Amino acid sequence: MFGTLDVSTSALTAYRTQLDVIAGNMAMKDVTRDPAGNPVPYRRRVALLEANGQDRAPGVPRSSPATPGGVRVASIVEDPTPFGLRWDPGHVDAQKDGPEKGYVRVSNVDVHTEMVNAMTAARAYEANLTVAEMSKRMISNALMLLA
Repeated sequence: MFGTLDVSTSALTAYRTQLDVIAGNMAMKDVTRDPAGNPVPYRRRVALLEANGQDRAPGVPRSSPATPGGVRVASIVEDPTPFGLRWDPGHVDAQKDGPEKGYVRVSNVDVHTEMVNAMTAARAYEANLTVAEMSKRMISNALMLLA
C-alpha cells in the first residue's frame, strides 16, 4: 500500500541532493584556488542517479520477492571537462608566461547548463511531491471507506 509513497519519497530525496549539488556548483563557479591555495579552479560536480533496489543484472529474472523501487543518488562525481580560460592579466592567478600569458584558468561550471539542470530537477521534485500528496489522499480515502 505504501509502495508509491516510498518511490516518491526516494525521488524527493534524490532530487533534493541533485539541487544541492547544483547550488554548490553555482556558488563555487568563480573560485580559482583549491583549499590548499594552489591555482586550481573549482571542478563541477554531478549527482548520478540510479534505480533503487537493482541488485541483479538487466534481463535476469527476479528470483526473490519484489525489492523496493524508486531512485537514489549512486554517487557525486567531478565533471572531467577541461577548465576554461578568461583574459584577466591583473588577476593574481593569471599565467605569467607561455602561450596562455595573461589568462586565468576558470571553473568548468556553465551557468546556463546549471540553470537548466536546476529547473529540470525542481520540476521533477514538484511532480514527485504531487504524486506523494495524491497517494496520501488515496490512502486516507481508503481508510475512511473501511471505517
